[in-house]
Amino acid sequence: MQPPESKPEPLPEVSAPPAMSLWGRLFNVFATPGEVFQEAKAAPETPANWLVPALILIVVSWAGAALIFSQPSIKQQLSDITEQAIQRQIDSSHLSEQQAEQARAMGEKWAGISSQIGAALVPVVVGFILPFLWGLFVWLLGAQLFKGHFSYMKAVEVVGLANMVLVLEAIVKTLLIVGLGNLYASPGLVLLVKQFDPQNTWHKVFAAVNVMTFWVLAVRGIGLARLSGASLAKSIVWVFAIWAAYTGFFIGIGALVQAGVKQITG
Repeated sequence: MQPPESKPEPLPEVSAPPAMSLWGRLFNVFATPGEVFQEAKAAPETPANWLVPALILIVVSWAGAALIFSQPSIKQQLSDITEQAIQRQIDSSHLSEQQAEQARAMGEKWAGISSQIGAALVPVVVGFILPFLWGLFVWLLGAQLFKGHFSYMKAVEVVGLANMVLVLEAIVKTLLIVGLGNLYASPGLVLLVKQFDPQNTWHKVFAAVNVMTFWVLAVRGIGLARLSGASLAKSIVWVFAIWAAYTGFFIGIGALVQAGVKQITG
């Protein structure tokens, strides 16, 4: 008699790693963005991936703005900037003393209001519009140029998750502004500028060179690589190139406008 054939022992089942919770994705995007984006790509579309970071960014930014505008040093800086801008306008327009006083009163009235409106609106734009705009860039690069297979809304989710870096930036900038008493303080080259002039082109360039900006661009590049399957280096280079192109464009336009105004006013 032949001995009964022994059945092979079944291989132990390898359990898939548990899916990250939403809060896990939001915090892990700082440490392991590649894993977060890989999971986001494989999962069904999840609007919370971009919506929740947007809401957090708005709340944190508004709280920071309230703290910043409550500082006497910031109020004084705003007043000085407004006075300088109004004086330039008065000098170039050759206004009479009465007209100059009216211009000063009107300028001081609207300067504070416009600053607060800007501080309220910018986080909303960054939170709710930026993911769709940068999501379009990521989708065009990844799905069309790199031939990856993912939807536009997946690109929006990746950009939205990357916006958690901007939440951290809002906190860091608030602490720097309050600590240094400088409205234009940020974690970048602008810290080397003693008297920041919003109309100085080089000062704008320094303000654009920001550690947190580079961080969020790198995270977007990682997201592009994970979604498209393209190399990480290639993805990051493309993301930085897009940012450099539109940043340089707007700074250049501002410089041209200022040059034109100087020529007209002579």
